[in-house]
Amino acid sequence: MSEAEEPIRLTDEQRLDWLRLIRSQNVGPRTFRALINHFGGAHAALEALPGLARRGGSSAPQICSPDEARREIAAAQRLGARFVAIGEADYPRRLQMIDDAPPLITLRGEAGVLAMPMVAIVGSRNASAAGAKITQRLVLGLAEAGFAIVSGLARGIDAAAHRASLASGTIAVLAGGQDRVYPPEHVELLDAILPAGLALSEMPLGWEPRARDFPRRNRLISGLSLGVVIVEAAKRSGSLITARLALEQGREVFAVPGSPLDPRAEGTNGLIKQGATPVTEAADIVTVLQPIIGLELPVREPEREPAETEPPIEPAPDERSRIISLLSPTPVSIDDLVRLSRSSPRVVRTVLLELEIAGRLERHGRGLVSLS
Repeated sequence: MSEAEEPIRLTDEQRLDWLRLIRSQNVGPRTFRALINHFGGAHAALEALPGLARRGGSSAPQICSPDEARREIAAAQRLGARFVAIGEADYPRRLQMIDDAPPLITLRGEAGVLAMPMVAIVGSRNASAAGAKITQRLVLGLAEAGFAIVSGLARGIDAAAHRASLASGTIAVLAGGQDRVYPPEHVELLDAILPAGLALSEMPLGWEPRARDFPRRNRLISGLSLGVVIVEAAKRSGSLITARLALEQGREVFAVPGSPLDPRAEGTNGLIKQGATPVTEAADIVTVLQPIIGLELPVREPEREPAETEPPIEPAPDERSRIISLLSPTPVSIDDLVRLSRSSPRVVRTVLLELEIAGRLERHGRGLVSLS
């Protein structure tokens, strides 16, 4: 690792500020990154939030207090979990590369498993006996080749993948907080995972997973991995969302073919038609992924800590209105906004942050934004 790629190390005070910022209203991973890079640090960004929201047309946002953040850190410690920031040594390097990587994750268990190359295996909650059996075979072959297994702790294929990799290393990505395991009957499975594996979450302690939290979790499953294997998936399935996210993140997608008469194979057979690599044994996966393991990951610009603040900038009223008039529910690139508004990139970023903290803007991948 070169000097430019040395991992960061947050102080306790900085970690508290990072947690406060990501837990504040209207601040998601992309917003967090924009705020940190614009203001130079989480502390300065927190101080700027009320003014940004006011100028964006909203009352002051709900900002996570220092006491709330301290309580969450203490609760995590009691559970045996710890917060790791993007760019720190224990933050998974491959996950760090995705566009909406979480600024902070909680880890519980054996963090050493994150040093292994990882393959995600996901599939139907209503798994067939054949699906569970091929999952076990794939996992055993991948473990023999030195891979750890990533999955979402769901019923069916996910659970089969975790159980088959308890000894070799498995990562359970949670849709809720570390203390809110879903489904509840998998608490014992997670306990069995932790001695050699890991539980990973971006959600607050105490967070009960909702339907919309599972796609968020799925992007982490694919983001951690070199490739994603879909074992069984109906035509409309969360596993197909994971496959789509994997493609967007540049990951390999594999699918186990199934009988055209089985609805659980409709999604996987469809993926194969669309170009996914068909899989009948672990060697099919290893052959594709082995050359990728040694490739150097691209260097991502780190979030800046400690703060390197620049003087605050106040867009002129005509500039603000001109930039806002160019926005609509249709995503547009920030570069196009700079060009069309004839404003500086910093002014455009400031206006976007104002709208975002006010809950009026949505960030998409690839530098696109739209009115929400």
